[in-house]
Amino acid sequence: MINYPNKKSKFTTNKINHSNRGMSFENIINETNEYYLVHDIAVIHKKPIPIQIVKVDYPSRSGAVIKEAYYKIPSTTDYNGIYKGRHIDFEAKETANKTSFPLSNIHLHQINHLESILNHGGISFLLIFFKAKDEIYLLETKYIVKYYKRSKTGRKSIKYEEIKEFGYLIKEGYSPRVDYLKVIDEIIKKG
Repeated sequence: MINYPNKKSKFTTNKINHSNRGMSFENIINETNEYYLVHDIAVIHKKPIPIQIVKVDYPSRSGAVIKEAYYKIPSTTDYNGIYKGRHIDFEAKETANKTSFPLSNIHLHQINHLESILNHGGISFLLIFFKAKDEIYLLETKYIVKYYKRSKTGRKSIKYEEIKEFGYLIKEGYSPRVDYLKVIDEIIKKG
C-alpha cells in the first residue's frame, strides 16, 4: 500500500509491468524506499529540489500553476538516508544508450558530493537504468570518480561492459521493486 499526502491510499497489484518503466524509474525507486520505510528496514527519501518560484498562475481557487521557477542552488543527489547505521546517498540515472553511460548525464558537483560522502564513511553510488536493455545497475562512487578522471583526457562515458564488470545488476522484483539494499549488504561485508 502506498500512502499519499492527501491521505488516500493506493494498493499495488501483483503484476510487474515493465512497459514505460524508464518514465517511472524514479517512481519504482520511491516505491522501494517506501517498502523499506514501512517495514522498518531503512529510512531513505528523495530530496526535494531547491527552487525559487517566480510566477504563479491561479486559474481557480484550488489549482495554482507554477509558470516560472529557478533553481536556488545546484542540487546534490536524488536520494539519501540511513541503513544499518550507515549514511546512504545516491543518484538515479537512466540512459537510452545501449553501449555506455554518458558521463554528461551526471554533473561534476554531484560526483564531488558522492565522493565526499564516500570519504566520510558513507555509502554512495549511482543507480543506472539502461532502458534499451531493461537492466538496472548499482555502480559505486569509487568507479564513477575513476571514470570521470579518465574522461578529462579520453573517453567521455563508461562502457556498458565496464558497468557490467564493476557494477551490480539489480533484478526487479515485486516487493521491493528494486532491492538495492541487498547490494549495499555486500558492499558493507567487503568493508
